[in-house]
Amino acid sequence: MLIERIWAANPWRNFHYLIACQETGEALAIDPLEWRLCLEAARHRGWRITQILNTHEHLDHTGGNAGLVGATGARVLAHAGAAARIGGVDRGLAAGEVIRIGHTVELECLDTPGHTLAHICLFAHSDQPALFSGDTLFNAGAGNCHNGGQPELLYETFVGQLARLPETTRVYPGHEYLANNLGFTLDREPGNARAAEFLAGTRGQDGAGAPVTTLAEEKLINVFFRLQSPQIAARLREAFPELGEEPDPKAVFLALRELRNRW
Repeated sequence: MLIERIWAANPWRNFHYLIACQETGEALAIDPLEWRLCLEAARHRGWRITQILNTHEHLDHTGGNAGLVGATGARVLAHAGAAARIGGVDRGLAAGEVIRIGHTVELECLDTPGHTLAHICLFAHSDQPALFSGDTLFNAGAGNCHNGGQPELLYETFVGQLARLPETTRVYPGHEYLANNLGFTLDREPGNARAAEFLAGTRGQDGAGAPVTTLAEEKLINVFFRLQSPQIAARLREAFPELGEEPDPKAVFLALRELRNRW
């Protein structure tokens, strides 16, 4: 499996991805808002984009579909529950379905609601497993639930699906928010030395140079995975005294998500 991460350098700080078969050169484009950049990258690598995958229906992920379809004839894939809102979808997807690219690449669809009710992450079962997480999981952060989502469902996605993936899984999100997310982690858990080290390493970098984290690293630096941290719970009680001395992990997650909305 060949992966090309494309930094859009736009106001929304999008990442786009091309996933290609090394034998055939066929490629899947994920959330190609800046579709010309995706087309240029594919041509530079000698790949042919045959499929487009939208992780969810928001326009900052689907807005490049028409241009890329017009240039390549690619088929559009998306969550079956979002297909009508996206429009032009050729294949509606459900949990457990497999997307095949050329002869060598298979990606499993994970149904990961929270940011929206119909959201897909793609998981590659490979020697170096990879998660293409859209706006569900960011490097050191979690998606918001402002536009059609539910934080309770996002919690279930984190603990019931994402946290159970192999710790070597590389995380490829839909946007680059690493420095801000690390700042929030350190605001909630000032003693998190690994998060502080990561933040120091981001200074002076743009999105093109952002590191690719693993799930093991996320569990150290991402406050939304650190629901058992005594320091996080203690600081949350300052804003949410009703949490008590031993708060439920779900209550911690929801309180963190509420604070992050206005942080």
